[in-house]
Amino acid sequence: MPKNKNNDNQHEILIIDDEASIRKTLSEILSFEGYKISEATDGEEGLKLFSEKAFNAVLCDIKMPKMDGLEFLEKATALSPDVPVIMISGHGTIETAVEAVKKGAYDFISKPPDLNRLLITIRNAMEKTSLVAETKVLRKKVSKVQEIVGTSAPIQKIKETINKVAPTEARVLVTGANGVGKELVARWIHELSNRSNSPLVEVNCAAIPTELIESELFGHEKGSFTSAIKQRIGKFEQANGGTLFLDEIGDMSLNAQAKVLRALQEGKITRVGADKDINVDVRVIAATNKDLLQEVEDKNFRLDLYHRLSVILINVPSLNERKDDIPLLVDQFLDDICKDYGIAKKGIDAGAIESLQQYNWTGNIRELRNVVERLVILSGKTITAADVQNYVAIG
Repeated sequence: MPKNKNNDNQHEILIIDDEASIRKTLSEILSFEGYKISEATDGEEGLKLFSEKAFNAVLCDIKMPKMDGLEFLEKATALSPDVPVIMISGHGTIETAVEAVKKGAYDFISKPPDLNRLLITIRNAMEKTSLVAETKVLRKKVSKVQEIVGTSAPIQKIKETINKVAPTEARVLVTGANGVGKELVARWIHELSNRSNSPLVEVNCAAIPTELIESELFGHEKGSFTSAIKQRIGKFEQANGGTLFLDEIGDMSLNAQAKVLRALQEGKITRVGADKDINVDVRVIAATNKDLLQEVEDKNFRLDLYHRLSVILINVPSLNERKDDIPLLVDQFLDDICKDYGIAKKGIDAGAIESLQQYNWTGNIRELRNVVERLVILSGKTITAADVQNYVAIG
């Protein structure tokens, strides 16, 4: 079998066995293969080493003094479930092997071990560990919430409010014009909450036709209306245990508002076409670009629902109110956009930044990002004030 050449990033293996000759043999073979080895004479010593140091795999005997291999396996799996533990025993039976695998062992090998099988098992265990680590990194990258960029006074206040509010169960109403980043505030409240391991379900109330909003939020039973060809689980149920973000709630119909109010008051919803209540545990964050109190005056929004939603109010300022943050935002967008395009990050000179700070940002953050993307595509290695004049309508 080819020797493991990856000495720049040596995999570390812990060998736990009360027989010195077994430890010596395994250690010599695996060291020759390029692995870094630590040894322990029993499960107790092995567990101490395992808790103090990161290992890529463990080879563990079963029959040992002080702490046997199965007890070690249980405790090691509780400490680091992703580290593969390969059990080795000279007293192996099918029952023992099954018990070891049930308790989380990666594999079971009888003594004296077949060296080819042992090395293949270790190699496979290492690959599994690498895949698990890569998957975790990818999930983290995918789920990572974008930072709220900015150091201006309004943004600092919003960050402070999020830090105070997120760990509570308080409902939050986020207000502000289109494109200011209301959904980012909602995502950070969820990310820093005690519900962060549960779903964040987002609903754009403005994008759903009035006649479908109830089905979207509460679900429906098969046959409850003409196009209901199968049962549908609504957003409230999908968000159970987590957070429901109702974006542009000012566009919701009065009928749907009444049902949302009931869900908030009683913690229950009813699917369209059903008569059975379903309990839901949902934290609601709502957002709107409208003046909801004016909507109440105009009889387009329920006052009782407004009070239920607005326990905490967070107003996100327009970009024109936080132009000091434009240099930081542009730098972040340049980084993100150039990575997306697979090119080296472009520079931007002071004159270009100054020109962008003079612009009237009616489309807010969303518009700024689009403008930066346009400049990345059309400009040279460094974005200049002339580029901004040429490719952005200043005035």
